[in-house]
Amino acid sequence: MGDGNKNRRTVTEKARRAQIVEAAVGVIAELGYARASFARIAERAGLSSTGLISYHFANKDELMEQIVVEVYTKGAEFVIPRIQAESGASGMLQAYIEANLEYIANNREAMVAVTEVISNLRKPDGTLRFDLASDEPQVSGTEWILKKGQEDGEFRPFDTRVMALAIRAAIDRSATHFAAEPDLDWRSYAGEMSSVFEHATRKADSPEASRDQRG
Repeated sequence: MGDGNKNRRTVTEKARRAQIVEAAVGVIAELGYARASFARIAERAGLSSTGLISYHFANKDELMEQIVVEVYTKGAEFVIPRIQAESGASGMLQAYIEANLEYIANNREAMVAVTEVISNLRKPDGTLRFDLASDEPQVSGTEWILKKGQEDGEFRPFDTRVMALAIRAAIDRSATHFAAEPDLDWRSYAGEMSSVFEHATRKADSPEASRDQRG
């Protein structure tokens, strides 16, 4: 009996936290980071008091961090299976780019909020909470695909770190374009970006390169 009540409380608390995070995303996307007060978030979430937010989150910083964690976690859950469905590095890279852009395009409000948080949330010493070190897992994952392509003979020799940073920069910057242009077609956008990096990584003697030279 006691365990059942505890499980119900846990489910309810998770739902409430998700509700608060969703409301915070909406407020930040609409009003910006600085104006995203607990009062505005509580109003958007339909909560009777800001105390309900404080019960789940110690302060605004903790809530802001959770927004980034949730958006990036859901993004990884969306993208990784697409990559794993491919066997070759070329297919993996294309899937990686296209899945990232699809996720961004389908979560435009959340991406605007995340960009606001990453640009503004700071540690007690005044430095950014989400700095270059925070990007390392994504950059390293991109670099792994590139290294695999080189090892398997699919990609030409190049500095995988530089290429990984270029790919991530192109993907991350796209969030701004999708937010500014609601009708922007992610499929066309992703196709162009995939083509750019396919040309940038492939070997000069690949069948595709030979067709381009003849073309």
